[in-house]
Amino acid sequence: MNYTKRYTVKSRGKKKLSIAIPVYNERKTVGEVIEKVKSIKLPIGKEIIVVDDGSNDGSFEIIKKIKGIEILRHATNQGKGAAIKTALKYSTGDIFIVQDADLELNPQEISKIIKPILENKAEVVYGSRNPDIGKIDRHPLFYFGGILITKITNLLYKTKLTDEPCGYKAFKMSIIKKIEIKENRFGWEPEITAKISKKKIKICEVFINSKSRSAKEGKKLRASDGLEAIWLLIKYKFKD
Repeated sequence: MNYTKRYTVKSRGKKKLSIAIPVYNERKTVGEVIEKVKSIKLPIGKEIIVVDDGSNDGSFEIIKKIKGIEILRHATNQGKGAAIKTALKYSTGDIFIVQDADLELNPQEISKIIKPILENKAEVVYGSRNPDIGKIDRHPLFYFGGILITKITNLLYKTKLTDEPCGYKAFKMSIIKKIEIKENRFGWEPEITAKISKKKIKICEVFINSKSRSAKEGKKLRASDGLEAIWLLIKYKFKD
């Protein structure tokens, strides 16, 4: 990591939410995402930690101009999981959530995601994009692939999830900082789900709205990532 810039973010409450935004080549959307996150109204304070994961498309130059955020940068692309680990090192909040930089997930949903944690009804909350199978705006490969990953998760870990791959995942900071994340790329998500579930921590779900995009529009997930997710769910069933 060769760039670190810290800003003081005022908290309006006793508790604080750490919002991690991993970024890799999201020039078209990153500025809008950050501004949307800055503008959301929450009942607690917030800090915004943007980790540029070695972007080479001008994303970092856009990020540097935005005030009121904490900016971290990897010298080379290491993956989403690596960016999350970097963000965690610098997080000082009571709750941790990941916001993707591609606008598929609307930051206005964040208050809905963290509500069960604030009300002490949950320690971990995932978003779910699947409230109605008739409303499919994703490519069938990703939609049904996500269903398969979710079913395998439920089978292996006795969970009752409806959308394990959803990018919105919120945690009490005291929970996630005790878990060693080993995967550096997209595999951090099935890994964290496996390790949370093995600790018998219930994962609460909240239905959210989302807008999918295609590979042409910049989507980075591939079919191979789905296969890796399945492998990692099996792997971490038997390994810490």
